[in-house]
Amino acid sequence: MVNSRVGYRWITRFLALGCYALLLMPGFIQVAYYYFFSRQVRRSIIYGEKPRNRLDLYLPESSHGTKPVVAFITGGAWIIGYKAWGSLLGQQLSERDIIVACIDYRNFPQGTISDMVEDASQGISFVCNNIAEYGGDPNRIYLMGQSAGAHIAACTLINQAIKEAGEGDSTSWSVSQIKAYFGLSGGYNLFNLIDHFHNRGLYRSIFLSIMEGEDSLHQFSPDVLVQDSNVKPAVSLLPPVILFHGTADFSIPADASTSFADTLRRVGGKAESILYDGKTHTDLFLQDPMRGGRDEMFEDVVAIIHGGDEEALAKDAVAPPRRRLVPEFMLKLAHNVSPF
Repeated sequence: MVNSRVGYRWITRFLALGCYALLLMPGFIQVAYYYFFSRQVRRSIIYGEKPRNRLDLYLPESSHGTKPVVAFITGGAWIIGYKAWGSLLGQQLSERDIIVACIDYRNFPQGTISDMVEDASQGISFVCNNIAEYGGDPNRIYLMGQSAGAHIAACTLINQAIKEAGEGDSTSWSVSQIKAYFGLSGGYNLFNLIDHFHNRGLYRSIFLSIMEGEDSLHQFSPDVLVQDSNVKPAVSLLPPVILFHGTADFSIPADASTSFADTLRRVGGKAESILYDGKTHTDLFLQDPMRGGRDEMFEDVVAIIHGGDEEALAKDAVAPPRRRLVPEFMLKLAHNVSPF
């Protein structure tokens, strides 16, 4: 009986995923065309020696002046993450004169969480040390992650801060180079999420294999780790943390972000959480950007990046509305059938 229920659940979710992808296909095709044929995209730049140590750069059309930079870690349940998943974000931010670096990393089973954090760190290091060659401003770099990528990016940032707060650890980049961290729909306390993920199909045994066993959950739970008294010096080094989350997110509940922000503030960090009413796990990252027009979360991110730059803010105020990629009725259907 249990096996039949599990099988039924997987079949229904697989069918829902198929319907969801089909409904968004008009948008996916346009994004894929941009990814493969735009002259503004530099694909598969090598940043390290390990498998999948590649990143994509999305460059603004204007080469006037240096540009702010977003180093982006994509999601994918630690299993199907891929740098091209950030193509829509890269395209739309580059239209606002922001360079985006989408960093690929080893997925499970090719690697476990330590490998993912190592790859993310190397990718960030490449961006910090080389982005000036592509017109980026090394003093205006923002770190961003979505879903599992938000978790990986947070782990990477805190791990780097711990190294810098210690003695004798050599580093190739510094948390001081990161202006702010943006976490989109991320999970930061694995103890609170392991049963939730199990019930949604990411089974406990697989999840613990990804996270290197129960004994490692503390190390890779940013919300828990920053409460360790030994980590307090590292917390003081962290940049401002802004966490974005939809209140209708069933993949990772919104309280994952609000809890982490509360914890960071309690231990002396600079953090805030911004919630979007009725938005699901994929609304903020896919459906809303494909809708065109004004996107609340996108505008919030751009406003933070361009904060203090009066010229950029003036351009944002008169920026043309973003083009619609998918008809509204298909987006609404996608929202309703989404397995996420």
